[in-house]
Amino acid sequence: MMKFTKQNFYFLVGGIIIYIVDIGVDFWVASKYFYQGQYCWGILILCFRGLSSLITQVFSYEWFKNDWEGTGTGKLKWIFLVHLFQCGIFIRYWFALKYGCQAAFKQKSSGDAPETDPPNFIQKQAIDVVTDINMLRVFKTFLETTPQLFVQIYTLMDHGKNNFWQYVAIIMSFCGISFSTVDYQISLRKSLPDKDEFRVLPKLVYLFYKLLTITSWILSISLITLLHVRSSVILLIFLWICGFIWTLKQHTTFCKSKKMEYLYRTVVGIILIFTFFNIKGRKTKVCISIYYATHTVVTLGILFVYMFWKPSIIKEIHFTIVSILTVLSLVLGIIFLVAYYRHFHPTAYCRPQACSDEVDGEAGQKDSVEISRFQNFIMQ
Repeated sequence: MMKFTKQNFYFLVGGIIIYIVDIGVDFWVASKYFYQGQYCWGILILCFRGLSSLITQVFSYEWFKNDWEGTGTGKLKWIFLVHLFQCGIFIRYWFALKYGCQAAFKQKSSGDAPETDPPNFIQKQAIDVVTDINMLRVFKTFLETTPQLFVQIYTLMDHGKNNFWQYVAIIMSFCGISFSTVDYQISLRKSLPDKDEFRVLPKLVYLFYKLLTITSWILSISLITLLHVRSSVILLIFLWICGFIWTLKQHTTFCKSKKMEYLYRTVVGIILIFTFFNIKGRKTKVCISIYYATHTVVTLGILFVYMFWKPSIIKEIHFTIVSILTVLSLVLGIIFLVAYYRHFHPTAYCRPQACSDEVDGEAGQKDSVEISRFQNFIMQ
């Protein structure tokens, strides 16, 4: 069993600070749009913020309800009120700090002792609660941060004005995406059985794979939006429908209730617009190849449309820069993707009986031995 270390605790504290700063930046950026008279963009930024907050609170409360079944309704009523006021994530951070501090500073894990052994139990509690937080942060990243990044890049390209606050917002968005994807992979490795620790080099390779492919795709969507807004909306809706249908065909079992399961599949459909998300503990070589091959074809198709439909724009320097960045980030992202799955993915070096693709988004319920959401799913 992997340990919850002091370094993990410090990263947890940093994550709380970044989360709070991110909330402030969202309202700051929205206020700047309102001040400049760009009310549509300001409202859109706040809508992304509100939607992601609402959905993460719903999942957070549902998990509390599942985990605290049989403990009485008193605590759940209090938890419900906190989530109703959109502050549920802070309760989870409080539990994470509580268990994380005990695991990192006060407890000594006893190696191969059973998980019910007190030191190992605290370690497991800390890992599980941090994994839940990072799962919620993944939802937030692709429901709020990534769409906001698209808005920032689009407005920057469309208006051509270099505002300091826009660059700050773009940098914060990139930092948010980076931290959430890497932190989630770290938690995933810790919570799944027979997975090796996520070391520095694999972290960097995974980070660049995700960041570069997402950047390329956001730039591509920005380009097609500049060309024709309606076409961009139709493309995004079509991609969401494809992702949602694929999720339905996977017969996911993330939630206990059917309503929550369909909400989960809806969210996964949105995530799949921007990046590949493995929702089952199965081999994904074919699926991920089709996914990024489609992204490559669409990206090149958008650039060719510009060449034949708007040849005058090609001569502009900003289009040349964006086009080079789009293609370069896509190529480099796929190179890092291949490198990660060939050399650093657990299936590249783990024991045959333990090998299965890492799961990006499944979780079950905890039983009396406090089986983590991810472990429960893998064992199904």
